Amino acid sequence: MAREQTGAAGRRKANGADNHKPFRAGGDDPKDGGKAELLKHYRDMLLIRRFEERAGQLYGMGLIGGFCHLYIGQEAIAVGVQAAQKPGDQVITGYREHGHMLACGMDPKEVMAELTGRASGSSHGKGGSMHMFSTEANFYGGHGIVGAQVSLGTGLALANRYRDDKRVAFTYFGDGAANQGQVYESFNMAQLWDLPVVYIIENNQYAMGTSIDRSSSETHLYKRGASFRIPGEEVDGMDVLAVKAAAEKAAEHARSGKGPYILEMKTYRYRGHSMSDPAKYRTRDEVDEVRKTRDPIDHVEEMLEKKGWADEAMLKALDAEVKRIVADAAEFARTSPEPDPKELYTDVYTEVTA
Repeated sequence: MAREQTGAAGRRKANGADNHKPFRAGGDDPKDGGKAELLKHYRDMLLIRRFEERAGQLYGMGLIGGFCHLYIGQEAIAVGVQAAQKPGDQVITGYREHGHMLACGMDPKEVMAELTGRASGSSHGKGGSMHMFSTEANFYGGHGIVGAQVSLGTGLALANRYRDDKRVAFTYFGDGAANQGQVYESFNMAQLWDLPVVYIIENNQYAMGTSIDRSSSETHLYKRGASFRIPGEEVDGMDVLAVKAAAEKAAEHARSGKGPYILEMKTYRYRGHSMSDPAKYRTRDEVDEVRKTRDPIDHVEEMLEKKGWADEAMLKALDAEVKRIVADAAEFARTSPEPDPKELYTDVYTEVTA
């Protein structure tokens, strides 16, 4: 399926490797749905940004153990897709999932407590950064095995089709996972059975540390479903309104019984693959250029000011509010008790009683 080619070129590239135009929601002045909606997108993205910045600090202090993968730079994707979802729709992703959890409406205290391994965390302190879960928020993980969540998300869609509940499974994975074999097995099944799933490829250009140009023979990842007859589009993943518009279109396709849809979100992570990654495979100038010209939060801030919907004082007040929420979450996580050792033996097996 041919990608749509509307919009300005100023925000279309993530690392200079591509010069084509991703899908945009109406160019430089997209239909935004109103002041309240745009302000909500701004606040939601800002919450993720400030949360992840604090998580990075806590990791440096030794309060977060294991691996920690930050979502800084990619906030528009989780927020934009969430805005297109309907109640009951599911979300499943890989191990860079803090932003998705917050976008799903989970309590920042609960998420931060899980990062620090506390009993009040979303997985009772046993999952940590990479393995969080909340059926209450229709969030099905956080998965550490690369690409495994694609098969699981397809399974969620199969359940939706079986129940005929009109729900859609939004299944996220990255450009690195896009080369995994189980992804294509899932594509085939999803298209054969017209499953209501939207596959969202968060293409941040580098996988674990290798440029997509070096690791993928076909770098236009929205085409990966072509051999299975799954339609796909490329989207400016740094534009929250473009993300929302594309997600609404894809969700309607899946929800109406037409089967799966692929959205390739062209985005960029500002930090390394994980906190232990010095990211020496790219230049500081490259990162700074993206921050300067394509930052998703700055983009919405500019729109709000241009429309007269927010001024500097209002935006500073929003930032202060978000920082207070994150600070409270960090203090809650720092002071909450650790799990009882007996928790090691809970939630391991499901016991079936007669």
